[in-house]
Amino acid sequence: MTGARIKGSAVLFSEMTPAPGDEGRFNDWYDNHHTPNHVTGVPGFLSAHRYAAPDGPGYLAVYDLDGPETLESPEYRSRKYTPDARTKAMLSSVSGFTRYVGREIDCACAEGAGVEALDCPYILAVFFAVPDAARPDFEDWYRSEHMGMLLACPDWRMARMMAVVAADPDPFTHMMLHYVRRADVLDAPQIRAARDTRRRNRLAAESWWNPRFVTYRKRGRRFLKTDPFLEGDKR
Repeated sequence: MTGARIKGSAVLFSEMTPAPGDEGRFNDWYDNHHTPNHVTGVPGFLSAHRYAAPDGPGYLAVYDLDGPETLESPEYRSRKYTPDARTKAMLSSVSGFTRYVGREIDCACAEGAGVEALDCPYILAVFFAVPDAARPDFEDWYRSEHMGMLLACPDWRMARMMAVVAADPDPFTHMMLHYVRRADVLDAPQIRAARDTRRRNRLAAESWWNPRFVTYRKRGRRFLKTDPFLEGDKR
């Protein structure tokens, strides 16, 4: 990893699925046009990584941002609302679209791990819709008990707790991003223990408890602010 800053206090989490038979064109657009031009061309975009679903056609991009306000900048809004022709055509053909903006509440790393944990082979995202009244208890449980128990597993390298500040399509309030070494890490004994404590089980008995889990494997390299600016979107 270079000395460039790659982690911020917010993320843009975006899932898309290309049309059947269009995967090659989709990945060429995402790898060589869309993602690098956002990272290098929009102030406040620090880095990004792309992921692929282990057993399906879906893809994920996670952009690290200075903060949620990055997405209110004139440069980003111009790209979002007046995309170039290539981007407009591609976006009209994709499905499975999600867009979640998360503001980081807390972050914890395994002993000896730093920002390089962001480039673990797998990312596990967990989404919750937590009522306002339950948020203080929920966040305290996650911060004071759950994150530490997860990181006791040697394959669990980083845990990030995010407050969702923009959600499409589901009205989630929290997004937890976990950077792990193995796809089957949930089967580890430390993780089974973390998911069977008295406090966790009390929360899980609430009517609102219905987490959504998604796992993706790392694809390609991280896009950095120092990447050469590519042709095609120099607005």
